[in-house]
Amino acid sequence: MKIHLCDYSFHTEPFRQFYRDGLDTYIFRLQTEGASHVLVNGQMETILPGELLLYEPGEPYQLEASVQNEDDADVSGDYYVMCTGSWIDQWWALSPRPKRTKVAEDMRLKAIWYQLILEKRRMEDSDPALLAALLQSLCYMIDRAIQENSHLPSNPSFYALKMKYFIEEHATKRMKLEDVAAHVGLSVSRTGHLFKSEYGMSVLQYAQKVRLAIAIELMKNSPMTLEHVAEISGFGSYSYFHRIFREHYGISPGRYRKTSNKRYPAQVAQKDTSPNT
Repeated sequence: MKIHLCDYSFHTEPFRQFYRDGLDTYIFRLQTEGASHVLVNGQMETILPGELLLYEPGEPYQLEASVQNEDDADVSGDYYVMCTGSWIDQWWALSPRPKRTKVAEDMRLKAIWYQLILEKRRMEDSDPALLAALLQSLCYMIDRAIQENSHLPSNPSFYALKMKYFIEEHATKRMKLEDVAAHVGLSVSRTGHLFKSEYGMSVLQYAQKVRLAIAIELMKNSPMTLEHVAEISGFGSYSYFHRIFREHYGISPGRYRKTSNKRYPAQVAQKDTSPNT
């Protein structure tokens, strides 16, 4: 496969591209800031942050960045990639994809896209195998974003998924319900009610679930002490980690590690001296 262009564009003045007969490449574009007008299925439509556009070779393409923000400045930012190749052809043919998709959370797409941009910028020093792997990963993440979007029948579900992604991304940090509410632009009470209605648990309960999953992976696959595991996975103190872990799994972290971790036995007894462990 070949990546012809891949970068981040930011326009502060009116900008226009028009290819009546399209380009010879696939075009993937994710609006990240401001807004733009883009030709979608024969009509010019306003594209806002979080909206993903996909074009195949030969498809008419028109882009106009001329929408004003609150400071009366014309802004439009987007990630884009133009690519060709047999692998992309095969991926494109696997299933029909909408031209325009509103993704619930673009951080995961942007993370891969950003790495792809950096590797492409290395020019002669770029690794073709790594470029191919990153582009394939981007395509798979695009499919996931489209699939998740198709399962969102209403705005409440869309907001709930944005909350879920935010919690997963920030679970190892200090996080309050207010932070989640601010991220999705809803009130604290509405945020808590909506998330529990969608996933059957509170924001805190889901954050703990994510932290426990991280802690288990660390206990199985690292030589970290249990105190360090508690800190890294977002519980803060070992005593709190011990209490939550025991509530969920019925045994202490020390006992769990002793029975499941054969790689780092020397670390097992460094903590967890409470009774009945």
